[in-house]
Amino acid sequence: MVFDENEMERLLKNLYFKKLLYKIGVGSNPKPAYGWFGDYPTWEAARAQVGGYEQDNILEKTRQSLQKIRSGEAVYERDSVLFSHKEYPYPLISCLLHIAATRNNRLHVIDFGGSLGSTWFQIRDFLAPLAKISWHIVEQKNYVSWGKANFEDDVLRFYYTLEESLNVCQADVILLSSVIQYMEKPHAFLSSLAKIAPAYIIFDRTSFIDNGDDRLTIQRVNPSIYEASYPSWFFNKEKVLAHFDNYTLIAEFSSYVEGEAILYIDGKPQAKDEGFFLKRKL
Repeated sequence: MVFDENEMERLLKNLYFKKLLYKIGVGSNPKPAYGWFGDYPTWEAARAQVGGYEQDNILEKTRQSLQKIRSGEAVYERDSVLFSHKEYPYPLISCLLHIAATRNNRLHVIDFGGSLGSTWFQIRDFLAPLAKISWHIVEQKNYVSWGKANFEDDVLRFYYTLEESLNVCQADVILLSSVIQYMEKPHAFLSSLAKIAPAYIIFDRTSFIDNGDDRLTIQRVNPSIYEASYPSWFFNKEKVLAHFDNYTLIAEFSSYVEGEAILYIDGKPQAKDEGFFLKRKL
């Protein structure tokens, strides 16, 4: 369905999407049904309790939503939920336009874990005046196969691996939006990313614990979004940034999604969604 403005506001405040807080029961119920739970010692221990983000129903729901955007039935999708008007991630847009300004109004983005193009379809109007743009999405195999068959055009392309995309064109920026917290070995990936050393890196909608070390939880999604649960990390901010000592932190910002700025674990406010804009040192 397409939600009207009031319905969208209600959902933003009371549900989470991939990582959005579901507040029903928080305070009055010490054990809310949906959200983030636990403190697991290993990925294997968490995964044994749940499914995973590669579940087919998630792709199917996202596919249906983006088809409606393409047909004009809706204008905006986030984590498979449709809206009748867009909510813009202005910090992300500002970062991308800053990069383009240093590249003669040209921009090549690798959107790592970018689904079927959710972010691209959300912000493309702001990037349309650029002289040249390419948007590469690196995703799971089933997403890439479907994206190649149904959504590719002169700008939007899909790739199975980061290396495959880089072989086609050197990235100006690698975008990581709501993705590393769903990786089995995020720090290994971040170490490899630092070695690739793109000119810029943007983290957006990334979950950080308020205090203490990295914490591995299980996220249970409200079934009104889709039936799924999967392991989800909350990171120690300093440990994540420590991978990038060859970068300058240009800016940091909180999540643009209302309700995501403060995240609840086991029904308690213990984390935040934040973003970072990094530039490689010369």
